[in-house]
Formats: sequence, structure tokens, C-alpha cells
Amino acid sequence: MIESTTIICIRHKGQVAMAGDGQVSMGQTILKQTAKKIRRLYKDKVLAGFAGATSDAFALFSRFENKLEEYRGNMSRAAIELAKDWRLDKALRQLEALLIVADKESTFLISGTGDVVEPDDGIIAVGSGGPYALAAARALISHTDFSAREIVLEAMKISAGICVYTNDHIVIEEL
Repeated sequence: MIESTTIICIRHKGQVAMAGDGQVSMGQTILKQTAKKIRRLYKDKVLAGFAGATSDAFALFSRFENKLEEYRGNMSRAAIELAKDWRLDKALRQLEALLIVADKESTFLISGTGDVVEPDDGIIAVGSGGPYALAAARALISHTDFSAREIVLEAMKISAGICVYTNDHIVIEEL
């Protein structure tokens, strides 16, 4: 499990929202509290968030954006091609990060083991606080009338209150 952050993405009521905390930790030390772990890619049509080593994530953001350009914004194809490269390339296999990517139609978790996972319920979360945020989002969707943005915000607040690697400096992006 990556002990570094919390990133969550949900699809709800025709909206897509992704949130991430701002904490950067090294071991038990907090190095930064206001990092931005979510990016808009490909003409602001794709959201991408990461958990894991920062330099590895930036390398993956760049490669994923190149795949989006190569496949003219086809996020599904770009995700699959990135996962294939990540798994097969000896240098890329050493990268320690997970990506969540989303556009108006799809959401995927991409890993270095070749996984491209689309959640059944439109909710996915990664990082050490991911399970807490995921559980909170599922409960909020079932028991409130909140918007996608409100759900990711509340889920992140709950996660920040439980996970020591997650803080309450939350960045939210929406499509």
C-alpha cells in the first residue's frame, strides 16, 4: 500500500469530481502541506491524480499526456497503452505510483502491474487514506443528496481525520 496521500474520484449525477490532499511525507516527517496532486490534461478534458513518489508521478503524467495526444484524446486507449508500457518497460517498472484518470465518460485506476481498472460504482480512491475516503463517499452517495464536489470534499475531510498521511489542504477539480 502506498502511504503517501489520498486521491478520490467520483461520478455522480452527471458530474465528475476528483480531490486530493496536499501532504507530502517522507517517513514520519511532513515535508509539505500544500502540494497539488491533481492535474488537468489534454485540453482540460481529463483529470489525473496520483499517489506515490512525486517524481514518478510526474513522469507518468507526462507519458499519459503523450498517449492522450497520440490517441487524440481517447482516454481508454491512452490508459491501456500507458499500462502496457509501464508493465513492459524495465525502467518504467521501477516507478512507484498509482494514477486515477477521468474524463466525461470513464474513470480508471492505472498501475505499474498492467492494471487498468474501471470502478463499477463510479467511485475510486488510492493512497493510504483511499479506503477511508472510498467508504465515506459510498455512504454519502447512498444517504445524502450532495453533489459530486460536496461528496469528494466530505470524503477527503473524513479521510484526513483518520489517516496520518492525509491532510485537510484539499484540491478539487471537476469536469
